[in-house]
Amino acid sequence: ITATTGLNRSTVSDLVSELAELGLLAEKETAASTGVGRPSLAVTATDNIVAFSVNPEIDATTVSAVALSGRVVTKERRLMRSHPTADNAIAVASEMIAKMRKELEPGTRIVGVGVSAPGQVRSSDGVIRFGPQLGWVESAFAAALSQETGLPVYLGNDASLGCIAEARFGAAKGINDAVFLFAGSGGIGGGVISDGRTVSGAAGYAGELGHIRVSSSKQVDYSGFPGTLEALVRRNDLLDMFKLYVATDEELDAEIRSTESTKAKRLIEDQIDSLADGISTLVNIFNPEVVVLGGFLTSLFDFAPENLITQLKKGSLAAASERVVVRKGALGSNLLVLGAAELPFEALINAPSSFSLTDA
Repeated sequence: ITATTGLNRSTVSDLVSELAELGLLAEKETAASTGVGRPSLAVTATDNIVAFSVNPEIDATTVSAVALSGRVVTKERRLMRSHPTADNAIAVASEMIAKMRKELEPGTRIVGVGVSAPGQVRSSDGVIRFGPQLGWVESAFAAALSQETGLPVYLGNDASLGCIAEARFGAAKGINDAVFLFAGSGGIGGGVISDGRTVSGAAGYAGELGHIRVSSSKQVDYSGFPGTLEALVRRNDLLDMFKLYVATDEELDAEIRSTESTKAKRLIEDQIDSLADGISTLVNIFNPEVVVLGGFLTSLFDFAPENLITQLKKGSLAAASERVVVRKGALGSNLLVLGAAELPFEALINAPSSFSLTDA
């Protein structure tokens, strides 16, 4: 800790002691050494402080409990009727949170709820401005969910939160300049890390990377824009090809890996070409060290990684792309779970002594 923060040992010791008294950290002596002086302490975040994460989608709502240590305590994905209303999703999420609260270990304290929502969101007051796939407009989702659960609720864009999660815990950890692309049932979004900081834009809506134009095609994306990355790389097209009504990313990945259909392979290859064109544009703009792919984009990458890289190199400036690395996200199905939980955890960490925790 002293090496990372630059603080002296005494100051670090005082801070750790304060956080331990607040119940945020646990201290444990390391194995005895032959060195002189007091043994070092191993410091870990506690497991008995949790946040709930909620991810509403067009076909399911996922709710999880995540410990401050980063451990996913429990997770449940409940299928929904097609295009649920915001009220439907809030009712289901509230019910699932209530059930999980009863199952938490005695003495567990709750920070709050983090929501990863597809679409344009206003994080300052937790409003989903426009969720095109869900059909939600100006939904005060956070306030309504808070009223139902009695817990503070924080809300952010799903892809932006995925970017934060990969930057803090996953494939972009320690990277100063990275681009993250995430594709799910709500379309394609992303995030940009520049000089170690998340790019949020003037009003917090930066990262809508799925809307960059990659083709003159008239096919439109979920927001009505033609020829975009989101218009041509669509999860629903793959589901339709494999005759799947709903599927997890793992189930879709299995279909992509095992397909022998020439028609399916052609669709996958077309999506890979469009994805590569989109990435090449982003590489030209941001010159990242790493491009991280999340959601079903990881399956496209695995299907033909050499083809994607070749197409990417063709469409980008040599100087901008000569050192870029394209890699899959490291967090898998826990990507949005951890990303959403970071919202309440961040609020706690910013004001640990004054933050009010709720008993489970």
